Amino acid sequence: MFCYNCGFAIDDAESRFCPSCGVKLEYPEEQSLQNQQQQGGIHAEFSATTETTGKEFSNQVKGTFLQATEKINGMVGEKGNIDLKLRDVFSDVTKKHTKEEGELLFIAGTSVTTPSENEISSSWPKPWLFARVFLVLMVTYILLYIATYSFENLFALPGLITVGSFAVPFSLLIFFWETNAPRNISIYELAKMLFIGGASSLVMTLFLYSIFPVNELDYMGAIIVGVVEEVGKLVIIAYFIHKLKSKYILNGLLIGAAIGAGFAAFESAGYALYSGMALGDQGMFSTLFMRGWMAIGTHVVWSAIAGAALVYVKGDQPLKTDHFFDGKFIRLFVVAIGLHAVWDMPLYSLHNFNLLFIALIIIAWIFIFTLINAGLKQISRWNA
Repeated sequence: MFCYNCGFAIDDAESRFCPSCGVKLEYPEEQSLQNQQQQGGIHAEFSATTETTGKEFSNQVKGTFLQATEKINGMVGEKGNIDLKLRDVFSDVTKKHTKEEGELLFIAGTSVTTPSENEISSSWPKPWLFARVFLVLMVTYILLYIATYSFENLFALPGLITVGSFAVPFSLLIFFWETNAPRNISIYELAKMLFIGGASSLVMTLFLYSIFPVNELDYMGAIIVGVVEEVGKLVIIAYFIHKLKSKYILNGLLIGAAIGAGFAAFESAGYALYSGMALGDQGMFSTLFMRGWMAIGTHVVWSAIAGAALVYVKGDQPLKTDHFFDGKFIRLFVVAIGLHAVWDMPLYSLHNFNLLFIALIIIAWIFIFTLINAGLKQISRWNA
């Protein structure tokens, strides 16, 4: 054995120091052990740093969410924030459910299945049926795609566009239907609002556009679009709120979502058809995909906010003109208009990775969950 420092021959294999230069001798096994310990320390330190950074970021996000919900809560007469765990809200999506469970949901809202006021649950709902509906629509879309392109049958193309346009808005509508704790709106009424209400809101919007035309989608044009389309939908939302004598905030969310879903689906079908004629199949599919995933934060939720705001100021009174000029309603309705207008603004620098749209979707859903919470608290107070 030789000293690695001076090269002196060492007879004693157990010697810890070189007899010539006195340097401490390190054996391969020890060096390997030390390296492992050092590497382990580095990895442990890195893991601890990463974990700390992750917790800090998570706490910042949670803190921002809580502050936002506290401010929005104040807009609907509530106090405090919402410490909501989305994992719990959507926990039933991944669970197995029987056919009977789905059937019981679909018969809700009839004269014989609507619960009395003191039987309405004020606990957070756990919707799951909307995910199954979305899955059914996606399977239908795939089958229509095969019929259209694998077998070159153009008769399936209208169905492909229709199902692709309705998949996300209608699934979202089922989500709002499941969160409607009063269970006082049937699937039949929901279908009327979706189709007749959605088509009526399109006609109303086109009428308003004939008075306030938009020649260019610049900043001012985007604001006009937001005002015109949200007002057009609000007229129809107000009609159904009046017709159904709705008094629960959750009813307003559902009615608004129904009108918004119909509007969104019909509009997407039109855009898809136009893109297909102008740009071919690729343009049509691109439009269906983009408007599909974006639908989770556009017309359905904007109209839901407007519907909830109107029922919030109306309460159990008959709907009057004064309610539309109530400051509490106007503040929330301006939020819906603002989200819509900013969505359409030419903020192209924020379109990278769809950052603008993702941010607006998150903001919209913070309002939605806060309004659901306010609706549940309203039920709790009325049942007390």
